[in-house]
Amino acid sequence: MATDGKKLQPIIVKKIKKGGHAVHGGAWKIAYADFVTAMMAFFLLMWLLGSTSEGDKKGLSDYFTAPLKVAMMGGTGAGASNSVIQGGGTDLTKSAGQNNKDSSPDPILTKKAAIEAAKAEIAKQDAKKLAALSAKIASVISNNSRLAEFSSQIRLETTPDGLQIQIVDDQNRAMFDVGSALVKPYMRDILREIGNALNGVDNKISLDGHTDRSPYGNGERGYSNWELSADRANSSRRELIAAGMPDEKLARVTGLASSNLLDVQNPLSPTNRRITILVMTREAEERLLGGSRAAAAEAANASPPAAGASATR
Repeated sequence: MATDGKKLQPIIVKKIKKGGHAVHGGAWKIAYADFVTAMMAFFLLMWLLGSTSEGDKKGLSDYFTAPLKVAMMGGTGAGASNSVIQGGGTDLTKSAGQNNKDSSPDPILTKKAAIEAAKAEIAKQDAKKLAALSAKIASVISNNSRLAEFSSQIRLETTPDGLQIQIVDDQNRAMFDVGSALVKPYMRDILREIGNALNGVDNKISLDGHTDRSPYGNGERGYSNWELSADRANSSRRELIAAGMPDEKLARVTGLASSNLLDVQNPLSPTNRRITILVMTREAEERLLGGSRAAAAEAANASPPAAGASATR
């Protein structure tokens, strides 16, 4: 029985067949193509970065940082191109910055800049002229033995509106009689020397009279410190004119009473009684006389009535 069982068991023979390599297919070609494409894109990117200006790079950076802001408001590096990506320009020779298609300056801004430059030049000339005038008046006072003793009453100061010449009262040397607009002799000499010095200046003159806060004693007639200060300013004007200063050089003669005290802490101080002569800068003159000059220019440019037309008065 045992011998029969062995005869019935099948015999399995394993044979190993040796042959060539198996075929890999086209997968490697796809991987190689992807690698070549990536390298081409990399070198293309390097070339673009090398040939792009700094302004374009900044524009691209701003676009990707805040695309909505650049798209709606432009911004640095936005450029003037009509392409989807903002940047560039028409001149490809520019190595940095933007090249706008319309690079012509704004005529309004150019005109404003020219006006400002002209004003600055006029202010510079005024400052030089008024500094020379201040030195001239100081020299006249110091070299005149008669006026030198009153130098403490003459104050020269350069202000934003021009050269301010103040002749202040003194307790022992009054410029005017008490309650009067009559000029004292020494005050007349000071005013005439200043008038001579002002003859060589083209700038307009403003003349103001001031009093202290003492009430005027003759108030029942309606004559107050306002009228007194105005009369004293007008008397000073006459002395300047007598020295040869043209009357048209005066732009304003006013009486300010005690509204602008020099010594605010002591309203009754004699220094508050003064005459102020302001040699105005062109800018201050324009502020003061701008409206009247414009009206005069308009009247001068108005066409005369036609012949035979009746004028209405």
